[in-house]
Amino acid sequence: VQLQASGGGLVQAGASLRLSCAASGRRFSNNGMAWFRQAPGKERQFVAGISWNGGFSHYADSLKGRFTISRDNAKNRMYLQMNSLKPEDTAVYYCAAARGASYSVDRSLYNYWGQGTLVTVSS
Repeated sequence: VQLQASGGGLVQAGASLRLSCAASGRRFSNNGMAWFRQAPGKERQFVAGISWNGGFSHYADSLKGRFTISRDNAKNRMYLQMNSLKPEDTAVYYCAAARGASYSVDRSLYNYWGQGTLVTVSS
C-alpha cells in the first residue's frame, strides 16, 4: 500500500501549485484523507482534510480561501490546489489516509502516509 505525493516545486510568491496524491495497493474511497505539511524545524501540521466521498472538507484557519482540497475516488487520487502562495507556505507536504471515513486534525488517526513533496515559495 502506497501513497505517492507529487506536484511540489519552486515557485514565486503569488503563484499556484496543484499537489496530487496517488494511492496504490488498495482503494481509499471509504477513508477520509488529508494533507499535512512540515516546515523546517517545525512540527507537522494539518492543512486540509476531506471526507470519504468529498462531501465534507476542512481547512486550517490560516489557509481558508487559498487552498482547496478535492478527491477523485474513481482514480484513487486526492488533490490540493494552492493559490496565492506565500513564503510561509514553504514546507514538505504529505498526504495521508485516515482509519475512518472522515478526516481529523490529529495525525495519530492516519495510518497511511505518503513520502512528501517539497514546496518552496520564494519572495
